[in-house]
Amino acid sequence: MPEHHFSDFEVNEHLKKNIAAKGYVSPTPIQDKAIPHALLGQDVVGLAETGTGKTAAFLIPLVDKVVKQKGERVLVMAPTRELAVQIEKELAGFAKGLGFRGMVAVGGANINPQISQLRHTPAFVIGTPGRLKDLMERKALDLSGFGTVVLDEADRMLDMGFIDDMRFILGLMRAERHTLFFSATMGKDIERLIGDFLSDPVVISVKTRDTSKNVEQDVVRIPRGREKFDVLVELLRNRDFTKVLVFGRTKYGVEKLAKALSRERIYAESIHGNKTHSARMRALEEFKRGRVTVLVATDVAARGLDIPAVSHVINYDLPATYEDYIHRIGRTGRADMKGKALTFVQDR
Repeated sequence: MPEHHFSDFEVNEHLKKNIAAKGYVSPTPIQDKAIPHALLGQDVVGLAETGTGKTAAFLIPLVDKVVKQKGERVLVMAPTRELAVQIEKELAGFAKGLGFRGMVAVGGANINPQISQLRHTPAFVIGTPGRLKDLMERKALDLSGFGTVVLDEADRMLDMGFIDDMRFILGLMRAERHTLFFSATMGKDIERLIGDFLSDPVVISVKTRDTSKNVEQDVVRIPRGREKFDVLVELLRNRDFTKVLVFGRTKYGVEKLAKALSRERIYAESIHGNKTHSARMRALEEFKRGRVTVLVATDVAARGLDIPAVSHVINYDLPATYEDYIHRIGRTGRADMKGKALTFVQDR
């Protein structure tokens, strides 16, 4: 049970109204434990399952900090374009009417508008490590004015090969800074990063189990001689499958599957690394708004994305690792909703 209500936190009154306007009353466990320490300016390592409200756990205290400390600037690193955009949208809600802005710096989008936005010294810069590094090398982003940094989904950034970029960026920030670090898992590389870049951090773990109790997990066995595509089509025609995230292994396979489903009058969109940023955001928005019932994705969509009311996650192709499986199925059964996760297994 949470020890606080959002109204208990000693934050700016206008920010409190914005929190209430978003319908937030009781904090999630990670918010309940992390926000008081972040408000005190302590370094925080937050370990929590996906879908537990980590974004608000760092945005609320940092919005308050920017309001109270004139000129304070915050850098947020995230593994994917979609997550960076999502964080900025959350920020806009919390910061409404407070007189400052945030901007998104991600690859796959034109860099020139991002350079232009940076000239206006936004209080929050939210980006992927590769694009942030690119902006720094072009002298468009100077980190000497940033006193706070957030690493969100740090384990995913490591998985995606961003370790050198992360170290490069953190290495150019001033040594005395406020660092918030969020991750679903804690491996040796993560421990090394924490040791190198955080100062006496408060470690908060609200992990109770790898998978949410709200997600019912099952296996769909594909009999010999049957095509798994035909089994997928049968399932998706069931009325219970109202909002379905289907995971495939490759960019090509995901694109091909989405087109094949659409030919069967099961209207699907796709998200993968070969799509432009704008095409990915458009596909995500169509799915969120219910204009398409199926989103076919590579593991680029397995982390951090908050898509409301996903009824089913289907592992059409097996995930590469157990961690990938955990993050995939974490897209359903979020908050207090129930969800189902199905994994296709071909009988040999």
